[in-house]
Amino acid sequence: MKLNELLRGLDGLETGAEAGVEITSLAYDSRRVQPGTLFFAIQGEKADGHAFIPQALDRGAVAVVSELQPPSGLEPRWVRVRGIRRALSTAGRNFFGQPDSHLKLVGITGTNGKTTTAYLVDSILHAAGIETGLFGTIEYRAGGRVLPARNTTPESLDLWSSFAQVVSAGGKAVVMEVSSHSLAQERVWGFPFSVAVFTNLTRDHLDYHKDFEQYFAAKRRLFEGLGTPPPEWAVINMDDAWSRKLLDVPCPNRLTYGMNSDAQVKPKHLAHTHDGLEGTILTPEGKVQLRSSLVGRANLANILAATAASVAYGVPLEAVEQGLRNLEAVPGRFERINEGQPFLVIVDYAHTDDALRNVLSTARELTRNRLIVVFGCGGERDRVKRPMMGEAASSLSDLAVLTSDNPRGEDPLLIMSDALVGLQKTGKPYLAEVDRKDAIRKALNEAREGDVVVLAGKGHETYQVLKDRTVPFDDREVAREILREMGYSPGA
Repeated sequence: MKLNELLRGLDGLETGAEAGVEITSLAYDSRRVQPGTLFFAIQGEKADGHAFIPQALDRGAVAVVSELQPPSGLEPRWVRVRGIRRALSTAGRNFFGQPDSHLKLVGITGTNGKTTTAYLVDSILHAAGIETGLFGTIEYRAGGRVLPARNTTPESLDLWSSFAQVVSAGGKAVVMEVSSHSLAQERVWGFPFSVAVFTNLTRDHLDYHKDFEQYFAAKRRLFEGLGTPPPEWAVINMDDAWSRKLLDVPCPNRLTYGMNSDAQVKPKHLAHTHDGLEGTILTPEGKVQLRSSLVGRANLANILAATAASVAYGVPLEAVEQGLRNLEAVPGRFERINEGQPFLVIVDYAHTDDALRNVLSTARELTRNRLIVVFGCGGERDRVKRPMMGEAASSLSDLAVLTSDNPRGEDPLLIMSDALVGLQKTGKPYLAEVDRKDAIRKALNEAREGDVVVLAGKGHETYQVLKDRTVPFDDREVAREILREMGYSPGA
């Protein structure tokens, strides 16, 4: 494809490169450059793509796209743009044949619940016979391939490539989590969403966004259009104060959900059991008979969000019911670990104070004796939420075990000392153990029949990020290993 065809529709373009030069591939990582590549030099949070321009040219890049003026001598191979990520998305969309023209995009944003809501919508669409792509915190699914996720929302170029795979495999829809980072950084610029869902807004990522207003403003962009018209449908949580601020967005249609009586999609005659949720969901299109193996109030909110999104999409209610039944679990989201022990072990991704409150409130409903929680706080992230997490963990459990959770470049003991402030505030018993495996062992050794042990923070993650390396670590596998060491067995 020629350079001028790739960049068609892009504003603020200055180029010394020949308009008709043939481009055979696109890359923003110099290691992926090959002869004929158009290289995009992006200033990232941790690395500057401009530093890798020599390597890209050595590997055969025919031109460089940048927001900066060209260095001397590179003018004939330089394309200057006003917004580098807008340029990357525009070029990616054109290069891969505008795959969005064959797809309906469902975008889900919010602090908590994005992953489960996305899995539920995906399950419902499959029940309706619609082939999909799925992109989020856990994995990327496209054209029969499943890859572990590196970011909640990938770079636009990777998304357009994956969308093309979805289309080639006969897919008609894409369901994706849309993170606040991706919205602020314009990684989804030019993506025409059909349905946009807002789950909630609680404290997270304020190390990046600085305050709640900026955090909310980033998420609001999904509903305002990203170089495209606003989504056809806005799906809004009436139980969340921040979400209700989206009632004025310029989307042509709105559909609200929640336990709130004013919501258009809401539950009726609901029963919570250890085995899941049963009841009726009222929608503008009629009643949905709910039977789900997901448990707790937080999952009910996710189910309502997914139901509303599916109604907005136009899915028949029978398929909504079937899709809700079909999804038995989401990896690392209130995932039960069973090795034949007489107490319940739950692994969950909860890594904010609000998410901890949700998961512990749900766990409390299943607890016949004591509730024990293992948790930690991530390094190089918002320090203010650490004591809040400590207080949430301690106030809602009978025993909190504080440990390490992806300390990154920080001293794990200093991170833990921040959380201790909140733990000690409640005056309730707690343990502190910096080694996460030993912390899990202590919690499981404390557990007795009728107890519930929640391992919070890592969920689906299979690693622990340290200062100088990343090591394998999976709460689920560690728990299974320790339970087997304790003499338990699923068949016993």
